[in-house]
Amino acid sequence: MSDVQQALQLGDNIELPTVGFGTFLIKPDEADGAVESAIIAGYRHIDTAEGYHNEAGVGEGVKAGMAATGISRADLFVTTKVWPGNAAWGDPPKTYDGTIAAFEASLAALGHDYIDLYLIHAPSGGDERLNQWKALVDLKAQGKVRAIGVSNYLETHLEEIRAADLPLPDADQIELHPWSQKPALVSYLAKNGIATIAYSSLVPLSTWREGQDSSKTDQMKADSADEASPFKAMAKKYGVSEAQVLLRWGVQKGYAVLPKSLNADRLRQNLDLFGFAIDDADMALIATMDRGDGVAWPGVDPTKLG
Repeated sequence: MSDVQQALQLGDNIELPTVGFGTFLIKPDEADGAVESAIIAGYRHIDTAEGYHNEAGVGEGVKAGMAATGISRADLFVTTKVWPGNAAWGDPPKTYDGTIAAFEASLAALGHDYIDLYLIHAPSGGDERLNQWKALVDLKAQGKVRAIGVSNYLETHLEEIRAADLPLPDADQIELHPWSQKPALVSYLAKNGIATIAYSSLVPLSTWREGQDSSKTDQMKADSADEASPFKAMAKKYGVSEAQVLLRWGVQKGYAVLPKSLNADRLRQNLDLFGFAIDDADMALIATMDRGDGVAWPGVDPTKLG
């Protein structure tokens, strides 16, 4: 559909493919095959993190995917994230030098010469938060990363960066789906030229994180399983899967999305979001479904860390 961009602009004319492949909870020894399959299926945006403990496998998968498809590294967009530490968990926040060292370790694990997008994973750096951001600014200036950003940052954290007279992030990766829409934050990001990347887009699915910890409530789980769910009705109406409806909502709102699947058919379906559009009435209906804070992190809201 012509109304939806298949790439978002980051900073200085850098294109971020709208649909990326997320690797959270993919085991290190399965990451290479999963990423290779994603690239073969057509994904050109791969998302990982220091805290996922699978960067080496992701790097091997990127290498295998390039070999299988004949594409080059320049045809791919790779994101990783530095874990900032969290004093409340007995995990000392990284200093400026610690952040640089973590970047170099991620770069080596991935086996790449540069990173397309480097993010601070959460605002949990406390007194070191600005030093961590200064490290990313310097990495970008040195050409080691093409774009820099944050994840789980709220307006207050972003205004802290502005008040320090430092460049604002190119992107903020946050939990976004019909049950956690964060309209004020999304509006702030748009007004400040910060691209929005959505994670956990599929929270309303009954199969989301089955057997894995999260903060999804029993009521949410019951609503997900309800055969009368509005997302099931929309999927039938548009002739697509529920996952495609949820992902299409995100890209139609102007966000990048990061679906994850190890199933070949679902891999292809999750990428196929541009052959249909959610109509205005259904978009208006979804706008009424917001339930507030995210649920992806078990027992904690990452926007309130640090």
